Amino acid sequence: MLTDIVKLGIRFIVLVLLQIVVLNNIQLSGFINPYLYVLFILMLPVKVPRLLLMVIAFFSGLVIDIFSNTMGMHAAACVFMAFCRPAVLRFIAPREGYEAEATPSVKDMSFNWFLVYAGVLILLHHLMLFYTEVFRFSELFSTLLRVVFSAVATLALVIMCQFLFIKSGKER
Repeated sequence: MLTDIVKLGIRFIVLVLLQIVVLNNIQLSGFINPYLYVLFILMLPVKVPRLLLMVIAFFSGLVIDIFSNTMGMHAAACVFMAFCRPAVLRFIAPREGYEAEATPSVKDMSFNWFLVYAGVLILLHHLMLFYTEVFRFSELFSTLLRVVFSAVATLALVIMCQFLFIKSGKER
Protein backbone atom coordinates (compact mmCIF):
# COMPACT_ATOMS: atom_id res chain seq x y z
CA MET A 1 0.00 0.00 0.00
CA LEU A 2 2.72 2.47 0.99
CA THR A 3 4.84 1.49 -2.01
CA ASP A 4 1.84 2.12 -4.29
CA ILE A 5 1.41 5.61 -2.84
CA VAL A 6 5.12 6.32 -3.31
CA LYS A 7 4.93 5.08 -6.94
CA LEU A 8 1.92 7.30 -7.58
CA GLY A 9 3.70 10.28 -6.04
CA ILE A 10 6.81 9.74 -8.14
CA ARG A 11 4.69 9.27 -11.28
CA PHE A 12 2.84 12.52 -10.51
CA ILE A 13 6.05 14.51 -9.97
CA VAL A 14 7.74 13.14 -13.10
CA LEU A 15 4.71 13.76 -15.32
CA VAL A 16 4.11 17.27 -13.98
CA LEU A 17 7.78 18.22 -14.38
CA LEU A 18 7.84 16.80 -17.90
CA GLN A 19 4.68 18.72 -18.74
CA ILE A 20 5.86 22.02 -17.28
CA VAL A 21 9.48 21.97 -18.41
CA VAL A 22 9.21 20.32 -21.83
CA LEU A 23 5.71 19.87 -23.20
CA ASN A 24 4.28 23.29 -22.30
CA ASN A 25 6.91 24.76 -24.60
CA ILE A 26 5.83 22.64 -27.58
CA GLN A 27 3.15 24.15 -29.80
CA LEU A 28 3.30 23.01 -33.38
CA SER A 29 1.46 25.52 -35.58
CA GLY A 30 -0.76 26.38 -32.64
CA PHE A 31 -2.75 23.21 -33.30
CA ILE A 32 -0.83 20.53 -31.42
CA ASN A 33 -0.46 20.88 -27.66
CA PRO A 34 0.42 17.54 -26.01
CA TYR A 35 -0.73 17.11 -22.40
CA LEU A 36 1.02 14.03 -21.04
CA TYR A 37 0.14 14.79 -17.40
CA VAL A 38 -3.31 13.21 -17.96
CA LEU A 39 -1.52 9.84 -17.89
CA PHE A 40 -1.42 10.19 -14.09
CA ILE A 41 -5.23 10.24 -13.90
CA LEU A 42 -5.57 7.55 -16.56
CA MET A 43 -3.36 5.14 -14.61
CA LEU A 44 -4.98 5.49 -11.22
CA PRO A 45 -6.30 2.11 -10.01
CA VAL A 46 -9.76 1.10 -11.21
CA LYS A 47 -11.18 0.83 -7.69
CA VAL A 48 -10.36 4.40 -6.59
CA PRO A 49 -13.55 5.91 -5.12
CA ARG A 50 -15.17 8.50 -7.39
CA LEU A 51 -14.87 11.39 -4.92
CA LEU A 52 -11.18 10.69 -4.27
CA LEU A 53 -10.60 10.39 -8.02
CA MET A 54 -12.17 13.79 -8.62
CA VAL A 55 -10.17 15.42 -5.80
CA ILE A 56 -6.92 13.96 -7.15
CA ALA A 57 -7.83 15.13 -10.66
CA PHE A 58 -8.65 18.61 -9.39
CA PHE A 59 -5.32 19.00 -7.62
CA SER A 60 -3.31 17.61 -10.54
CA GLY A 61 -5.06 20.03 -12.91
CA LEU A 62 -4.58 22.86 -10.43
CA VAL A 63 -0.82 22.24 -10.27
CA ILE A 64 -0.64 22.48 -14.07
CA ASP A 65 -2.80 25.62 -13.96
CA ILE A 66 -0.48 27.27 -11.46
CA PHE A 67 2.58 26.70 -13.62
CA SER A 68 0.81 27.39 -16.92
CA ASN A 69 -1.14 30.46 -15.76
CA THR A 70 -4.39 29.06 -17.17
CA MET A 71 -6.81 30.06 -14.38
CA GLY A 72 -8.46 26.72 -13.62
CA MET A 73 -8.98 25.39 -17.14
CA HIS A 74 -6.84 22.30 -16.59
CA ALA A 75 -8.48 21.68 -13.21
CA ALA A 76 -11.93 21.82 -14.83
CA ALA A 77 -10.88 19.53 -17.68
CA CYS A 78 -9.29 17.03 -15.28
CA VAL A 79 -12.35 16.94 -13.03
CA PHE A 80 -14.55 16.41 -16.09
CA MET A 81 -12.30 13.56 -17.23
CA ALA A 82 -12.37 12.02 -13.74
CA PHE A 83 -16.15 12.36 -13.64
CA CYS A 84 -16.48 10.50 -16.95
CA ARG A 85 -13.87 7.82 -16.14
CA PRO A 86 -16.15 5.41 -14.18
CA ALA A 87 -18.73 5.47 -17.00
CA VAL A 88 -16.04 4.77 -19.61
CA LEU A 89 -14.66 1.94 -17.44
CA ARG A 90 -18.14 0.42 -17.12
CA PHE A 91 -18.76 0.73 -20.84
CA ILE A 92 -15.56 -1.10 -21.84
CA ALA A 93 -15.38 -3.51 -18.89
CA PRO A 94 -14.27 -7.07 -19.67
CA ARG A 95 -16.89 -9.79 -19.23
CA GLU A 96 -15.26 -11.10 -16.06
CA GLY A 97 -14.96 -7.58 -14.63
CA TYR A 98 -11.89 -5.88 -13.26
CA GLU A 99 -9.49 -7.42 -10.76
CA ALA A 100 -9.34 -5.73 -7.36
CA GLU A 101 -5.83 -4.34 -7.90
CA ALA A 102 -6.17 -3.63 -11.63
CA THR A 103 -4.52 -0.55 -13.06
CA PRO A 104 -5.61 0.67 -16.48
CA SER A 105 -2.49 0.00 -18.53
CA VAL A 106 -1.36 -1.95 -21.56
CA LYS A 107 0.36 -4.37 -19.19
CA ASP A 108 -2.76 -5.20 -17.13
CA MET A 109 -5.32 -4.93 -19.94
CA SER A 110 -4.91 -5.34 -23.69
CA PHE A 111 -3.50 -2.76 -26.09
CA ASN A 112 -6.88 -2.31 -27.82
CA TRP A 113 -8.68 -1.90 -24.50
CA PHE A 114 -6.19 0.74 -23.35
CA LEU A 115 -6.32 2.53 -26.70
CA VAL A 116 -10.11 2.92 -26.46
CA TYR A 117 -10.00 3.84 -22.76
CA ALA A 118 -7.25 6.44 -23.09
CA GLY A 119 -8.51 7.75 -26.42
CA VAL A 120 -12.02 8.47 -25.15
CA LEU A 121 -10.88 10.09 -21.91
CA ILE A 122 -8.16 12.17 -23.58
CA LEU A 123 -10.66 13.37 -26.18
CA LEU A 124 -13.13 14.36 -23.44
CA HIS A 125 -10.36 16.15 -21.51
CA HIS A 126 -9.22 18.06 -24.58
CA LEU A 127 -12.77 18.99 -25.62
CA MET A 128 -13.39 20.50 -22.20
CA LEU A 129 -9.98 22.20 -22.05
CA PHE A 130 -9.94 23.82 -25.48
CA TYR A 131 -13.59 24.86 -25.55
CA THR A 132 -13.24 26.37 -22.08
CA GLU A 133 -10.20 28.26 -23.34
CA VAL A 134 -11.95 29.64 -26.44
CA PHE A 135 -15.43 29.99 -24.89
CA ARG A 136 -17.15 31.12 -28.09
CA PHE A 137 -18.91 29.50 -31.02
CA SER A 138 -17.23 31.57 -33.72
CA GLU A 139 -14.15 29.32 -33.60
CA LEU A 140 -16.03 26.02 -33.35
CA PHE A 141 -14.30 24.17 -36.18
CA SER A 142 -10.79 25.51 -35.68
CA THR A 143 -11.04 24.57 -32.00
CA LEU A 144 -12.30 21.10 -32.93
CA LEU A 145 -9.28 20.72 -35.19
CA ARG A 146 -7.00 21.70 -32.27
CA VAL A 147 -8.81 19.18 -30.05
CA VAL A 148 -8.35 16.32 -32.51
CA PHE A 149 -4.69 17.05 -33.31
CA SER A 150 -3.76 17.56 -29.67
CA ALA A 151 -5.67 14.47 -28.57
CA VAL A 152 -3.88 12.34 -31.17
CA ALA A 153 -0.49 13.74 -30.09
CA THR A 154 -1.29 13.18 -26.42
CA LEU A 155 -2.55 9.64 -27.08
CA ALA A 156 0.62 8.85 -29.02
CA LEU A 157 2.76 10.06 -26.10
CA VAL A 158 0.66 8.10 -23.60
CA ILE A 159 1.01 4.90 -25.65
CA MET A 160 4.77 5.48 -26.01
CA CYS A 161 5.06 5.87 -22.23
CA GLN A 162 3.13 2.67 -21.72
CA PHE A 163 5.62 0.74 -23.82
CA LEU A 164 8.68 2.55 -22.46
CA PHE A 165 7.92 1.65 -18.87
CA ILE A 166 7.06 -2.01 -19.37
CA LYS A 167 10.07 -4.14 -18.62
CA SER A 168 9.88 -7.92 -18.85
CA GLY A 169 6.20 -7.93 -17.94
CA LYS A 170 6.74 -5.73 -14.90
CA GLU A 171 6.41 -2.00 -14.49
CA ARG A 172 9.60 -0.17 -13.45
